[in-house]
Amino acid sequence: MLNSKDAVRKVLDAVKADKRTSLTAPEGKLVCDAYGIPVPKEGVAKSAAEAAKLADGMGFPVVMKIVSPDILHKTEAGGVIVGVKTAADAEKSYDTILANAKKYKADAKIEGIQVQQMLAGGTEVIVGSITDGSFGKLVAFGLGGVLVEVLKDITFRLAPATKDDALSMLDGIQSHDMLKGVRGGDPVNRDALADVIVKVSKLVSDFPEIVELDLNPVFATKKDAIAADVRIVVDFDYKPRPAPRPTEEIVVAMNRIMQPKGVAVIGASAEDGKIGNSVMKNLINGGYKGEIYPIHPKAPEILGYKAYKSVKDVPGVIDTAVFAIPAKFVAGALIECGEKKIPGAVLIPSGFAEAGAPELQAEIVEIGKKYNVRLMGPNIYGFYYTPANLCATFCTAYDVKGSAALSSQSGGIGMAIIGFSRSAKMGVSAIVGLGNKSDIDEDDLLAFFEQDPNTSLIAQHCEDLKDGRAFAEAAKRVSKTKPVIVLKAGRTSAGAKAAASHTGALAGNDKIYEDVLKQSGVIRARSLRQLLEFARGVPVLPTPKGENILIITGAGGSGVLLSDSVVDNGLSLMAMPPDLDAAFRKFIPPFGAAGNPVDITGGEPPITYVNTVKLGLSDERIHALILGYWHTIVTPPMVFARNMVEVKKEMEAKGFVKPIVASLAGDVEVEEAAEYLYQNGIPSYAYSTELPVEVLGAKYKWARGAGLL
Repeated sequence: MLNSKDAVRKVLDAVKADKRTSLTAPEGKLVCDAYGIPVPKEGVAKSAAEAAKLADGMGFPVVMKIVSPDILHKTEAGGVIVGVKTAADAEKSYDTILANAKKYKADAKIEGIQVQQMLAGGTEVIVGSITDGSFGKLVAFGLGGVLVEVLKDITFRLAPATKDDALSMLDGIQSHDMLKGVRGGDPVNRDALADVIVKVSKLVSDFPEIVELDLNPVFATKKDAIAADVRIVVDFDYKPRPAPRPTEEIVVAMNRIMQPKGVAVIGASAEDGKIGNSVMKNLINGGYKGEIYPIHPKAPEILGYKAYKSVKDVPGVIDTAVFAIPAKFVAGALIECGEKKIPGAVLIPSGFAEAGAPELQAEIVEIGKKYNVRLMGPNIYGFYYTPANLCATFCTAYDVKGSAALSSQSGGIGMAIIGFSRSAKMGVSAIVGLGNKSDIDEDDLLAFFEQDPNTSLIAQHCEDLKDGRAFAEAAKRVSKTKPVIVLKAGRTSAGAKAAASHTGALAGNDKIYEDVLKQSGVIRARSLRQLLEFARGVPVLPTPKGENILIITGAGGSGVLLSDSVVDNGLSLMAMPPDLDAAFRKFIPPFGAAGNPVDITGGEPPITYVNTVKLGLSDERIHALILGYWHTIVTPPMVFARNMVEVKKEMEAKGFVKPIVASLAGDVEVEEAAEYLYQNGIPSYAYSTELPVEVLGAKYKWARGAGLL
């Protein structure tokens, strides 16, 4: 007896020998049988008695069809009878089909009559697999049948998928309620469906040459899930991506690059306005304490530092070489870095793949591989690593230290990150430019920041993921301990085109990114502003201990909008228990609304905010607070802000630590109040009911993904 892999291999070898790119229906059935993927029972009968016996064995009703290489259009020839219900009917149908076939084509070669289990009722779904250039093998699930192209209601996971992944897919389509049984219909057997998904994902993982697979429709009933139709496409030349470097190896190199003992500046300059001059000044003015080695063909010294003709002339160890020379000279200088055993090259120059010179980029990639020099860029602004006071960039020096590490594929977005961070006084541990990603990419940064004690959150802007699977695997691991936030550009087909022309990055199907990032525990930002606000706010908030959210507001209008935001961000408003409702009512005027939101009304003195927030923080059933402040003469903005910070500190001292965010509606003074609250651990926004809740929602997404809730 062949084992399952051998059985499939035998089928695929026959397809390959025939130089075909797809399997026939009987071959598809053999493959499904080998992997235990349920397909209709079938058999070929050579006599009426045999047809009755086969039908009886698989259970009525059955479909009977003529099997003849000479009759292509079976229905036209009267060669199909549907809904055969008894053994006697099966015998009669056998004779009828045979007579019809002979009448249709007297000399037709007849191999017998196929008896096939008839699938009745149930919900039609599709289970399939595709091969993506970045993510490799993906398994797909959605509503099936004729609507599949129209509704495009489908969800993806990396293959092989676990049983939990498969079950999450059943809930991951928009029409997931259909599977639960609607209008008196039966619910589907979730385990049976999940089982099909897992088996398909294992099959395509075991046989990379299966590049596409469709089971459509799969009839899902309360009893089982059976694939009525199987379509398998193969490509025997398909080569999976090589495995990424081991994490340990990445970390060793990245530690030296990000925390160097010595930095060389290739193309250092004493002339203002030159990139090599800006890099030198930033290293010096940024307070970097390691060795700085300017590299220049003629100058004896630059900005007070002894200059060298080549990195090979430098007596000390160099960990990072920053390139500030034209693209055409990079390869030569890179070979010298290789000979000097420098682990990292930061390639600021443009003029490579992004500018229509892929051959120049291919050349430096080969040099990097040959000498084991990791390349950052080319076409980047460089990078900052604040714990080492390192500003290896031509942008301005940056000095607000903190624990958020940010990266961008684009220089313009990098500048926005720097500007926002400075303006918002957001502390960062690193800001890194990745540019063309000829070598170092997002997963290398994840490996470094995962073990970096100075980093507690990683936020990344990308236009494509070079190796989506390697990124997903790294993100899945890292997000268990540190939030990973991603802004994926090119979500729309118009955006995807822009990304393609910008860096040779082809944005794939956004649904794949959406589902795989979610599967990996990544928090997805929908806009640049959101990426920045999440990077700033998520580390400030403590991890919630449960899902119950309470809104306390001085403005009814804010309360309604905040409630909408709670729902939009997948959070749940706590149902107010009667005893807690009564406790809140003690502090608010009789015309105020208790329940949730707690509306204290506008004319209340500061003590009302203080009392209600204290109660909200002290009751263990409430897990997070959203405050809606309304600017009044009775409670001016800064009075509100100072009171809230005091209450927060007082309650924390008693052991009540909960996330609090605030939305401030009012005149310009609310800006100062929001800033004061933020600096004291309460992410707050003037003029927005959406942003504070989005930040809280991001914290919740991370906590759920990391299994902390």
